[in-house]
Amino acid sequence: MASPYFDPEYENLSIRLNPPRVSVDNTSCRDCTLVKVDSLNKPGILLEVVQILSDLDLIITKAYISSDGGWFMDVFHVTDHQGNKITESKTIDYIEKALGPKGQTADGLNTWPGKRVGVHTIGDHSAIELIGRDRPGLLSEISAVLADLHFNVAAAEVWTHNRRIACVLYVNDDTTCRAVDDPARLSAMEEQLKNILRGCDDGEKVAHTSSSMGFTHVDRRLHQMLFADRDYEGGGLATETDSPCTLKSKITVEHCVDKGYSVVNVRCKDRPKLMFDIVCTLTDMQYVVFHATISSDRPYASQEYYIRHMDGCTLDTGEKERVIKCLKAAIQRRVSEGLSLELSAKDRVGLLSEVTRVLRENGLAVTRAGVTTVGEQAMNVFYVRDASGNPVNMKTIEGLGKEIGHTMMLNVKKAPTSAKAPEASGWAKTRFSFGSLLERFLA
Repeated sequence: MASPYFDPEYENLSIRLNPPRVSVDNTSCRDCTLVKVDSLNKPGILLEVVQILSDLDLIITKAYISSDGGWFMDVFHVTDHQGNKITESKTIDYIEKALGPKGQTADGLNTWPGKRVGVHTIGDHSAIELIGRDRPGLLSEISAVLADLHFNVAAAEVWTHNRRIACVLYVNDDTTCRAVDDPARLSAMEEQLKNILRGCDDGEKVAHTSSSMGFTHVDRRLHQMLFADRDYEGGGLATETDSPCTLKSKITVEHCVDKGYSVVNVRCKDRPKLMFDIVCTLTDMQYVVFHATISSDRPYASQEYYIRHMDGCTLDTGEKERVIKCLKAAIQRRVSEGLSLELSAKDRVGLLSEVTRVLRENGLAVTRAGVTTVGEQAMNVFYVRDASGNPVNMKTIEGLGKEIGHTMMLNVKKAPTSAKAPEASGWAKTRFSFGSLLERFLA
């Protein structure tokens, strides 16, 4: 008997008949821009929308989410870092195209080559992931190994939390500027990096490296790496786990009997990308957000999420405590108190190794870092603290400026403490860009 025929395009019929509707409204609200998204519901759509807004470096001051049933409706109140509306026509056009029907997206805009982990999305670069126990000077040793093996670090993102470090580094050959495909050379590099991580590991958790081949968003991948490493279980330095941001955060998980939801309430100090970090963590823990309300009464943010398991069940008692721990870790990973050092210089082989060596020799420990290359210019941001855990002595910074000031520009900032303060000038729009499409689109 002949099998019935099914049109392979049938599954996409609903989306084609009801494509996403996106509007950017600058008239309804006096002090912010409203981004409205109406679409058929699909797994991960909330994270996709929040990720795009966060990558554009927009501040989400309020949001209303509803995706119960087959339809997804979002309203986001957004501003730039100075608290102004989004009025630049190219940025508005990008939002409408990136969140709208994919068939109407401008060529290349939906690929985001500068924000993906994996060689397939960045052409001539290989992506390497590392995770292990953190200690002062570790980033310097990692970059020195790569320089000695003639790997050039074109971009990198480094997070530390609870004595653990997670890195994603984009490297290429320092002569050809192309991805390295020699198995022997890659194996030697991996073995040396493993030795460094193994040498500082405590035996309780296994350090490892890997060549990343996926398409995961960089920040999300770092969350996944630290989550898999169980950094939320604690055991970190007092200056990390007992920071003012953590002590003032309050997270509760309750059961909504009438509607059959588990309700997650988060109140903590507001900062850029807070909503992304929370939605990312809930999504990767296999929870579905059906409704949410986000608001900011600076300097604090209040976020409420109505969630269930993917199978429709609510959280049991044991899960609630785990969700609270994981969300606290997700909030804390991106918090950097103290000083940020912004360095700009003409790119050259071994630059990262040189800079991190100088930081180490001056007694500074890197808690978070972003390294990027745009054209011939290297732009690096390091969040640092004293290696002993004390506040950084400004005399140390003065000496640092004298030592490297003749080869690069150094800008010192106090780490931001509110959503209105930018993490670093131009940081979010340039990191991992390699002269990306976004840079050219917004130019």
